[in-house]
Amino acid sequence: MRSQILALALASLIVLVPAAMLFSKGMANAVRALVADAERVRHLDFHEARPVRSRIVEFDELGQSFGLMKETLAVRKQQLEQTQDKLARLIDLGIAMSAERDSNRLMEMVLLGAKELTNADGGTLYIRGDDDRLHFQILRNDTLNVALGGTSGNAVTIPPVPMFDDEGHANHRNVVSHAVHEQVTVTIADAYDSNTFDFSGTRVFDERNGYRSKSFMTVPLKPRGGDVIGALQLINARQPGSDEVIAFSPEIQRFIEALAAQAATALYNRELLTAQERLMDSMIQLIAGAIDAKSPYTGGHCERVPELALMLAEEATRQTAGPLAAFRFETPEQWREFRIGAWLHDCGKVVTPEYIVDKATKLETIYNRIHEVRMRFEVLLRDAAIERLEAVAAGADAAATDTAFEARKAQLMDDFAFVAECNVGSEFFAPEKVERLKQIAAQTWKRHFDDRLGLAHEELKRYAAHPPAPLPATEPLLSDKPWHVIARDGGINRAYTDLGFKVPVPENLYNLGEIYNLSISRGTLTVEDHFKIKEHIMQTIAMLERLPFPKHLKRVPEYAGTHHEALAGTGYPRALTAKELSVPARIMAIADIFEALTASDRPYKKAKTLSESVKILSFFKKDGHIDPDLFDLFLTSGVYRDYAERFLLPDQIDDVDVAAYVGVR
Repeated sequence: MRSQILALALASLIVLVPAAMLFSKGMANAVRALVADAERVRHLDFHEARPVRSRIVEFDELGQSFGLMKETLAVRKQQLEQTQDKLARLIDLGIAMSAERDSNRLMEMVLLGAKELTNADGGTLYIRGDDDRLHFQILRNDTLNVALGGTSGNAVTIPPVPMFDDEGHANHRNVVSHAVHEQVTVTIADAYDSNTFDFSGTRVFDERNGYRSKSFMTVPLKPRGGDVIGALQLINARQPGSDEVIAFSPEIQRFIEALAAQAATALYNRELLTAQERLMDSMIQLIAGAIDAKSPYTGGHCERVPELALMLAEEATRQTAGPLAAFRFETPEQWREFRIGAWLHDCGKVVTPEYIVDKATKLETIYNRIHEVRMRFEVLLRDAAIERLEAVAAGADAAATDTAFEARKAQLMDDFAFVAECNVGSEFFAPEKVERLKQIAAQTWKRHFDDRLGLAHEELKRYAAHPPAPLPATEPLLSDKPWHVIARDGGINRAYTDLGFKVPVPENLYNLGEIYNLSISRGTLTVEDHFKIKEHIMQTIAMLERLPFPKHLKRVPEYAGTHHEALAGTGYPRALTAKELSVPARIMAIADIFEALTASDRPYKKAKTLSESVKILSFFKKDGHIDPDLFDLFLTSGVYRDYAERFLLPDQIDDVDVAAYVGVR
């Protein structure tokens, strides 16, 4: 029995051990499969087949549950990946929108991004106008293959949506105006089944274009902390991978609302920046216009110079060969910077006295003092007439006294005509004329009235150091009196310090001396007047270099403040040389000179013809004052004639022999 029991036990072991090992191996395989699945899940891999079946109920149920969990996680992972893609796209759109400076491209970017996120067939963007209507701005529709903006000539048109009805009540019948009024997102599964809003216009649109508008999502565009500026409307969401139209899901709504918020802020900021730029441009033009309006004779100068400068700059930018080939204004900001500099090129004239800018005669200040001089001649003539009458009354020969009187009258007439001629000014005042002027000035007349009565307190200060002469006082016919000199108190303007100006500063601020002014050798300006004229460009630079221009406008002071510089280094106020003068600065110099030559509204010169102006401008070229290449381009491109046709009088425009000037050095 013992032997049988041992044999039976041995036989049982021989049978049971392999069976147990085989059974345990099956259990282990199921566990290993679950472990492998768990490892794949840890690495977010849900694509392996479900675990093997097990004869153990608990293991089998665990495997089935694990498989279901994987399927659920796979779906969630796909959804997360889609959400992540949408978030990434949303971030990319936000970055792109913040960098976009063109409002039209920005609106297109918003609409296309919203269509992409929702897989919508079409979409429309509305912007609220000042007339309280929502104006259609841009439309995209894949099925109709329509892509148009508000200015397109496409047959598809969308009228503006009124925010209020005729009685002034809020318009809630239209889904777009309702969304804007309530500042809420409105989603509609099928517009044809909706009784809440009026979709009659949609039906007309569909009938006209053979379309079926079904699902809608309308999102208001509201920047942070601001009013609603418009609305974004998406039409016909589609099932991914097919053309089946579905309703817009609540999940995607949150993405579109986020996009709409970013878009509204970007559009609002862009419009704000545009408004600021328009305001700045208007202020600049207002300043330039005020400077022109300050003088009835230089009106239009600050307007015409920028026009001519831009015309020449455009031609220079088009050059692909030659010395100007490297010059380019490549961005709208560079053009705007140059345009602002051109508009502000004479802003310093706001501090220049009008009577200096427009000084047409040598004795002119606020008025032409030749009238005072003429009155003195009138007094001398009247004195001569009295002397003749007194001589006749005393028994003198009447014929002899008449002859003497007529001779005296002729002399006075001739002398005054000479003084008046001196007052007009000329290209050259001969030394012998100065001597005759002094001889005439030496004549005397009697003043019987106090010349200090009726003067302002400030003017009387200049008389204080000189006691009045007893009346009647005998005075020269023309004189340079001490109080004609106005001292330069405090020296040069402190605002010019450290700006590198190299303009000689005259000792006096003004010198109103009559002989001093009438003896001016060229033109009508004294040394003091010339400095005051030159001071306008110094003031321009001082004003502009103290303004906090942004980086893209940093060169405005350069463009505005260098049009009186010369390539030869003989210009002012800094005596810059050719190496220090950029192409835009050289353009400004030509524009300023040519406008001054051709201007027909100057009191101190007659309007020159086109050919005369070009000839004089060629002298500036020969003297190394202006850029020869730009001068040649100015002629060969026809800019000079285009400008003349716009701004010159018809009788100024004549033929110009361009070949006689081009290429001549």
